[in-house]
Amino acid sequence: MTLADCDRVAEIRVRGWQHAYRGLAPQAYLDGLSVAADAERRRAGFSQGTASVVNLVAERDGTVLGWAAYGPYRDGGAHTGDAELYAIYVDPAHLGAGIGRALLAASLGRCPATARMLLWVLKENAPARRFYERAGFRPDGAEEPFEVDGVSVPEVRYVRAPAG
Repeated sequence: MTLADCDRVAEIRVRGWQHAYRGLAPQAYLDGLSVAADAERRRAGFSQGTASVVNLVAERDGTVLGWAAYGPYRDGGAHTGDAELYAIYVDPAHLGAGIGRALLAASLGRCPATARMLLWVLKENAPARRFYERAGFRPDGAEEPFEVDGVSVPEVRYVRAPAG
């Protein structure tokens, strides 16, 4: 991902939230998401940069169609040596075309072979849970609330063991 990709990544992320979380998160919150505000946050974060977070984009014919971000697992302040998939979103018009699988494979392939990869997914997001399960992730029993506009939306943690 480059700084020039921030606007398109913001559009994919916002449209992805609005598509994937319809009926799972408050609709007023989803309707109020701003591509412009997300792009500005993305540009600011990108310019500050942190070497530990990796942002990847998937392109077809020069157009960004998906985005993933991963880095060290966030377990409070402790570093566990594990990796975490922070986000993966695909332009809703291109779902089912293998873009998400390619981004996930690239993220997994860039992590140390000895690291587990963990991620959090909304408990009621059945399509996302199937996607991760097909890729070898399994729920590990951890759950926690995720607050969206004052509403608690439960998440479950998934883990994939090292490839080796």
